[in-house]
Amino acid sequence: MNEIKEYTEKVFEDIKHIDENGNEYWLARELMEVLEYSLWQNFHKTIKIAMMNCNNSNYDVSNHFIDVNKMINLAKNAIRKIQDYKLTRYACYLIVLNCDPRKKVIALAKTYFAIQTRKQELSEKEYNELSEDEKRFYQRDLTRKGNYSLNIVARNAGVKNFDRFHNSGYKGLYNGETANDIAKRKKLRYREDILDNMGSDELIANLFRISQTEQKLKNENIKLENEANKTHYEVGKEIRNTIKKLGGTMPENLPTPDKSLKELERETKSQLTNNNL
Repeated sequence: MNEIKEYTEKVFEDIKHIDENGNEYWLARELMEVLEYSLWQNFHKTIKIAMMNCNNSNYDVSNHFIDVNKMINLAKNAIRKIQDYKLTRYACYLIVLNCDPRKKVIALAKTYFAIQTRKQELSEKEYNELSEDEKRFYQRDLTRKGNYSLNIVARNAGVKNFDRFHNSGYKGLYNGETANDIAKRKKLRYREDILDNMGSDELIANLFRISQTEQKLKNENIKLENEANKTHYEVGKEIRNTIKKLGGTMPENLPTPDKSLKELERETKSQLTNNNL
């Protein structure tokens, strides 16, 4: 019996890697096995086609297909260098578009890699042309990476209780509200992600809080947990004051989108699955 029937998106999550900057990537050799290719030569041809498509779309190929070499051990203590690539989500998506569509795993891969596939960088004009939901996906991805990087810096600053640390930032930005308070105000279900239920403007305010806290922790070489928490609160408060001075809308008064990003993802996945049937 073909085991592909038992495959879920977890097979792609299991081979996903995160670099030191919080960026996700996949290794071509590992992806090759999941996509049921037995020979590198055949899979490499597909990679080359994906690279051409990437270039034709005016993306920088070197940003999405990064050459990495590995040394493997052979018999009699011999070693050999083999080629591999670090692939972005977009690179993986281009690859699976050019794979054998008769394989059921390819349809699953198309769905998985299509969701949240975005440019790593957008010009102001391109960003302004996005829909509100596309802006939300883009900003949510940035906040996710920002929080990953902030957590590393915070840990080096002595933070052990990360819930308290992050709530300190929220309290500063949201006039004393914790993450739970924000979730209750937004009428979210238990443990539902508050960032997934924010509009693009609210996400941008939080991204600014995240990035500025990271910089302040680094610049002031903070090494005490209480000081780190205080810093996060002060940064959030200062951003709140700036919004007020500019006459902007306070973050707690910004509207909550009708659908969470998780709901939008499920809808997109369902549509892609139906289109592949």
